[in-house]
This record gives sequence, structure tokens and C-alpha cells, in this order.
Amino acid sequence: MKAKKMIKDESGAALVIALIMIMVLTLIGLGTSYNSIIEIKLSGNKRGNVDAFYGADSGAQVVMANMENFNLGKFVDDKYDPFTDASNPNVTKAKVVIEHYPDRKGSPRGFGISAVNFNFEHYMVESTGDDRLDLSTIKSTCSIDQKVVRLAPTQQGGY
Repeated sequence: MKAKKMIKDESGAALVIALIMIMVLTLIGLGTSYNSIIEIKLSGNKRGNVDAFYGADSGAQVVMANMENFNLGKFVDDKYDPFTDASNPNVTKAKVVIEHYPDRKGSPRGFGISAVNFNFEHYMVESTGDDRLDLSTIKSTCSIDQKVVRLAPTQQGGY
């Protein structure tokens, strides 16, 4: 008779159910916190990548905007770092090198240019930008290579 009474006595069941619910809610809270931490790290990495890309892109744009950067008298061994020149302030903090390719001749492929009285000078602008904030131990870096072709008119005979 005593055994039947103990089985029917459910006075501790509420405590067991409450403890199980607390454990379930705690696990849900921990999972949500862990997910939030991962999302914060991902967004920080994305911000670093975007900063590096725009730093590299702006370095290339600043250099290409100044035609004096493509003066072959400034090149040493067919390379030129435009930010060593005082006329090029490096507001972007990018590392940029312009490389001249004297062996490449003619118009670039696929441009449909058929000009015969022009010289084509081929260059490659290599710009590298990096993440400017020191919030992370992992630094983002981005490199952009931009092909540039300069058209220079040739001297035409008979004029």
C-alpha cells in the first residue's frame, strides 16, 4: 500500500519540470549569445575587408588622376613609386607602384581601336590597401591591379 501511495504522490514533479525548463532556457540563451559573438566578428572582418578594398582603390584612382605619374623620365627599371614624389600626397595610405611595359606594342586587345598615328604606352598600376583600424589581430589587405594604356600621337610626315 505504501508503494502505491509513493507512486501516486506527485509533489516533486513540479520541481523537476521547473529545473528542466531552466536548463532549456539557459541553453537557448547561451546559443543566442554565441551566435551574436560570431556575427560581431564576421561584421568586423567584413568592415576590415571593405576598408582595405577602398584604400587600394583610392590609391589607384589618386595616382591615375595625375598624368605626370606616367612620365617615363621618373621611372627606374620600368617601375615608379608615385608617393615618393612630393607632388603626390598620399592621403590614401595605400602602397602604389606603376610598372611600364616597353615590350608591349599596339592597342589593347578587345578595345576596337584602330588608330594608326598613335603610340600606345602600356602600364600596370598596382595598389595595395590595408585595414586602418587596430581593433583586430588579423589585418585585412587588398591589392588592385589596374591596366592603363596611354595614347600619344606620333609625328606625321608631310605637315
